[in-house]
Order: sequence, then structure tokens, then C-alpha cells
Amino acid sequence: MHTAFITHPACREHDAGPWHPEAPGRLAAIEDHLIATGLDPLLRHFEAPEATREQLLRVHDADYLDALDARSPEHGVIHVDPDTAMNPYTLAAARRAAGAAVLATELVLAGTVRNAFCCVRPPGHHAGRRRAMGFCFYNNVAVGVAHALAGGAVQRVAIVDFDVHHGNGTEDIFHHRSDVLLCSSFQHPFYPYTDLSIHAPNVVHAPIAAGLGSAAFRSAVQDEWLPALDAFAPQMVYVSAGFDGHRDDDMSQLCLTEDDYAWVTRVICDLAARHAQGRVVSVLEGGYDLPALARSVRAHLDVLLT
Repeated sequence: MHTAFITHPACREHDAGPWHPEAPGRLAAIEDHLIATGLDPLLRHFEAPEATREQLLRVHDADYLDALDARSPEHGVIHVDPDTAMNPYTLAAARRAAGAAVLATELVLAGTVRNAFCCVRPPGHHAGRRRAMGFCFYNNVAVGVAHALAGGAVQRVAIVDFDVHHGNGTEDIFHHRSDVLLCSSFQHPFYPYTDLSIHAPNVVHAPIAAGLGSAAFRSAVQDEWLPALDAFAPQMVYVSAGFDGHRDDDMSQLCLTEDDYAWVTRVICDLAARHAQGRVVSVLEGGYDLPALARSVRAHLDVLLT
């Protein structure tokens, strides 16, 4: 059994313009670091297909997909919102990013690999059913989850999201679904400024104040996530793997380290071993300090490979 590493050159063609933190160099930094540290040959490499319209329609409204297609520029960069920009290659990259989650789902469910990491961009967890925001266009993890459930091989799926920003788009898509449990840790108050007074029975919020660091993060996972996850007993686990909570990343102030990402990955893998035959699909979300991002992904993959 192996760990799949799924990406595509098209994911580097999306460019939101100079100085934008969600830049093509993110993927290059990860891949170069895996080669330099000798981890790359231990992974099984796959190219991401494009997600089909049918697969995207499981989590996004048709009008929304049509509106994105209509806005895609022939040249230059246009903004969907102040943070979220498209160039002529953005939607092709986004289809590959969502397609990576679909392929990862199929590989893991077939037993071809034990788990998978999708090294893709643009990220996805802020994209709601009918809204692009926060650098995101299609909700990659949600597309993968919906694909797993549509196939009938699993009936209960958990999503764990440790990006420093709350996965509000994923919550928008799956809130009040009895077959999906979403557990999300995030810095709060912080973008996207989630209203924590609004509750859904299948969503576990674990807000963490700026500066509290490793101890608060680990307590949130152990005290908030794990009881709900064990009670739910997921048959497959998806990870919105954002590494922008790292202490070197000026996008946030959670002050996490590579050791924290290795630790939470071990917690997730142990959970999957208890309930889900070890089946884990991880999809890259944030992480904008390139050296910290590369080291953190390496720590994440080290655990997935064990």
C-alpha cells in the first residue's frame, strides 16, 4: 500500500497577479523540497484529471458554474472579489484541483493506495455552493466527498480542516447533512469572520485565539474534534490541509510548527485506522511562507507514508 501524490502542471498556470500570496511557487516549493529530502520516490505519482461538470454540480449550483465560465478572462487578471482573482488559466487549474480529489477518492476506495495527498491549487475550502471567495473557486474537498458518497461505497464521511481560516464554504455545502461531519479548527476572530452563534448538528467548530500556539491547537483537536469523530465513526476521512497557521507564515498568528502538523496527521490516521480502514484523502489548502509550507507538507507526508 502506498501514498498517492496527485498534481498537474496546469495548477501552476493559475496566477492571481504580482504579490498575491496564493502563487504558483507554492507547488514548486513543495515538490522541490520533497525531491531534495528524498521523499519524492516513496510516493506514487498521478496526474489530476479535470473534474467533470457533473462532479462539480454535486456541490455547486449550475448558475454559479455558468457565471464563473462567463467571467473567465481571455487575457490579464480579473477579480471576483478583492482577494480572489482569475486569469485565463484559472478555471482549468481549478478543474484539475477538484479532479485530483475525485481521483484520490477512487484510488483510496479501490485499495490502489492507502491514502492520498492532492498537491493542487487554487485551494477550495472557502468556495461555497454559489460563491467564490478567499482564493477559492471550486470546493475541492467537497467535490471529493460528494463523489465518494455518490458511489455508495461509504455512507459516512468526515472532513477535518486545520487551515488557519475557517472552511466556511465546506460548511455552506454540507451543513445539516447527516452523512458528513465537518470538524474545523481556525484562528478566531479572523477571516472569514464566521458567526459562531450559528450552529449545525454536523459541524464542530474549534476556534483558537491568536498567539495561543501548539497547546491550544492540540487541545482543540483532542477535546472538540475527537469525541465527535469517534461517535460518528466515519468510513472515510478527508483533510483540508492548510499550513498557514505556521509560526513563520505572516498570514496568521497561531504559531504552529511542523511538529504540530505531524501530530495532527497522526491523530487523523489513527482515527481512520479505527473506523475507516485507514482511508484518508488530504487536499492542500493554505500555506504561504514557502519554506514553512514545504517543511510542513513533508511532515504531513512522513506520517501518511508510515
